[in-house]
Order: sequence, then C-alpha cells, then structure tokens
Amino acid sequence: MITVATWNVLHRVHAENWGAEVIDRWPDETARIGAVTALLAARDEHVIALQEVSGDQLSSLRDALPDRAIHALRYPRVPVPRHGASALHDRGEYLVLLVDGAGQEVTAEPFENDPGNGALAVRTAGLLVIATHVSGDRRSTWQLARLAELAAAVPGSAVVLLGDFNIDRAAVQSGLGPGFVIADLPPDSLPTRPRTSGPKSQFIDHIVVRDVVVGDAVVENVDGLSDHNLVHAAVTV
Repeated sequence: MITVATWNVLHRVHAENWGAEVIDRWPDETARIGAVTALLAARDEHVIALQEVSGDQLSSLRDALPDRAIHALRYPRVPVPRHGASALHDRGEYLVLLVDGAGQEVTAEPFENDPGNGALAVRTAGLLVIATHVSGDRRSTWQLARLAELAAAVPGSAVVLLGDFNIDRAAVQSGLGPGFVIADLPPDSLPTRPRTSGPKSQFIDHIVVRDVVVGDAVVENVDGLSDHNLVHAAVTV
C-alpha cells in the first residue's frame, strides 16, 4: 500500500487576477510560499501532485525537500498580472509531482488545446502516476480522452490519476470511460474547492485509479493557504 495526495496550491497571479480570499489572508506571498512548503514537508505521502505551482514555490520546494524527487512540467503559458506587477520573481506555472523514492518520468506535456494545463506521468512503486490539471470548459472533453490514452500508454501498468479536474466526479467518470474508479469521499467531507456562490461543483479535485484499489480518501483543510483543500487516499497495488 502507498499513500497519495493532490493539491492545487493556487498560483499567486491567478489569485490576484481573480481576487481570491487568500490575498487578504496572506498579503505576503513569500510567507505563503514558506507555509505551503512547510505543510508539504511535513506530509508523508509517497506521491503528492501539485497544480498551479509558481516558479518561486517550486524553488522553495527544491530547497526544502532535497530527499524527495521533484518532477515538474512548466507550461508554455505564463500567467500575466492584470492589476499591476506581481511579487513573484518567476511567474512560470508548473505541474509538479513530489515522489518519496525513485521515479521514472514517462511524459510531461501541456494539453494541445490549452497551454496552461496538462499532464505529468511518472512510474514509481509499481504504478503509473499521472498528475493533471484539466480546463474548466469544453476543452476538458478532449483532455480527459487524452488522459485515458496516457493511462493506456504503458501496457500492464496500474494507474493513479491525481489532480484538479475542474468538474465533478460524474463528468470525470464519463470522460475517462470504463475501467477507472474515483475515490469516494465521506458523506460529510469538506469541499475540495469551497465556494460561497455559483453553480460549479465544490468537489473537483479527484484521485482516480485503474487496476488498483483506492480507499480512505479524506479532504484536509489547508486553513486558507489556497482556494483548494488537499485530498489524500491510500492505494493498494
């Protein structure tokens, strides 16, 4: 058994552009980056997928976690501030996998129909682990089909997909097709993406598996460090 997690840590430029509450709670981005890194350094999951990682955040993780393999995909799109200069030194946006132990990178690709989202796949602990961030519009149909293709690219491998899918579990299940299982959350679970208004689902971050068993999924409150909470689960190979 291994444990896995996924968390959208919220890129600072996106937070500023959309007026996210995290800006008020963490006006100093350097302090927030340090707090995110400290939270992740204290976790013991074998694999952690991170979305919306800024270049500054990635640098902090590399400095603080020399004992973990850090795989990263830098997107071609660089977030552009709409309300003045950003405090970030590196505005680049990354999809990241933190791996405790050896891992072999299989693919790292932005989606063809969205240069600001993509997939990062690594083989580790007998699994093909795919981190992803999926677009929150019609482009997701093609992207989910592409994720299913990537999951089938290594014949015989059990698969774990970790990410911010921007859609509810039923839509993810439909888009990926048969053979995939989405981890069940407790009935009283915290939202993975809390919202105070709007029709969009509050459960858009998922742990999905194929040919393995997933259980004990839990959403953990990150206390305002991001607009998403962290999701973790146990996977039995």
